[in-house]
Amino acid sequence: MPGPTVDPDGDQSAPDVPLRPAEGAARTPQGAPFATATVITLGCLVALGPFTTDLYLPALPDLTADLGSTAAAAQLTLTGSLLGMVVGQLLFGPLSDRIGRRRPMLAGLAAFTAASLLCAFADSMPLLVAGRVVQGAAGSAALVIARATVRDRLEGTAMIRFLATMGLISGLAPIVAPLAGAQLLHVTDWRGTFVALALLGAVLTVACGFGIGETLPPERRHGGGLGTTVRAIGGLLRDRVFLGYLLVSTFAFGALFAYVGGSSVVLQEVYRITPQTYSLVFAVNSVSLLAVTQFNGRFLVQRYSERTLLVCGLGAAALAGAAVVLCTTVWDTGLAGVWPALTVLMGAMGVILPNANGQALTMAPHAAGSASALLGTGTYLCGAVVAPLSSLGGHPSATVLGAVVLGCALLALGSFLPLCRGR
Repeated sequence: MPGPTVDPDGDQSAPDVPLRPAEGAARTPQGAPFATATVITLGCLVALGPFTTDLYLPALPDLTADLGSTAAAAQLTLTGSLLGMVVGQLLFGPLSDRIGRRRPMLAGLAAFTAASLLCAFADSMPLLVAGRVVQGAAGSAALVIARATVRDRLEGTAMIRFLATMGLISGLAPIVAPLAGAQLLHVTDWRGTFVALALLGAVLTVACGFGIGETLPPERRHGGGLGTTVRAIGGLLRDRVFLGYLLVSTFAFGALFAYVGGSSVVLQEVYRITPQTYSLVFAVNSVSLLAVTQFNGRFLVQRYSERTLLVCGLGAAALAGAAVVLCTTVWDTGLAGVWPALTVLMGAMGVILPNANGQALTMAPHAAGSASALLGTGTYLCGAVVAPLSSLGGHPSATVLGAVVLGCALLALGSFLPLCRGR
């Protein structure tokens, strides 16, 4: 049966609509659909985060030399951006529950544009790091409010399908961003990558200003201050079912970040493959993620319960991690065994992430901004912790990478089974 929802004051109440139709019941999309242009805009808003973190990465060596700094200090530009995204989501999510989605989104995008220009003209590493913190915080408005906007308009299966469509667009961002950054360096320097981000922010500001209206009506907003915001977030964290989906999403992203953060070094240094071969491996695995995400949104959610899908997805992710460990300790299969396992892992993410995020947002119809902020915060915090783990012991290890993936998948499954029971 459906679990409770959380009202603006953080209290649990009966849900307005069922979270999932009864077994055997027909599933029909709910809520007004978005126009195609709006779908693309919302997908680009979610993709702004990966572009913010990845577009300038090919220029890090030149940036470091130009500012007369060190590699360690240059890495702080990435850390500062991620820190800003964590703090910004906790700011913009609850704020959008109070005053609506449109104004915080436009303000965040305008601030992102200005911060990108600040980074482009920074003349010292401390100023660049400060600009990156502001850039990450402002850009997080796009991510957190885009998800909340979807929750305002759609419910149930329709929402999960739409999140899958957004995922198709945003899932390309981590692939495209470094490639685009490398191409930009043929015609400009590292400062040009930040000018490009400023232009992207300006275009999205205009697109949102003219193409996306307010989706949270006044009667669904909460007029309280910081206390109401804290109670809303506290109510979400006290809700057993929401917490379960939050942990599933967080640990699943941990497994994904372990792959993204460790696969390049592990596959190239351990298996001695060329950068071109690694690009092929990464591309095939990314296609697996995108294809399964679309298959989930268009077919699987119409025919199977979210519990079945999440158990199968998490089980597949755990098996993928276990296979990597076995292929590097028990069986000496080399890349021929590790690559298919990583492909299965990425495919499993296409089932886990849209369903877990969609169900978590379903739990908070009157606090979607706060719920989206918690989902994003958990993602980036877990990613920051997990990404370097594949090089524990001072050198990259495929066994450790597989163990981290397995551990994250088991933690997600161990959170889902007890906390989300009784739905």
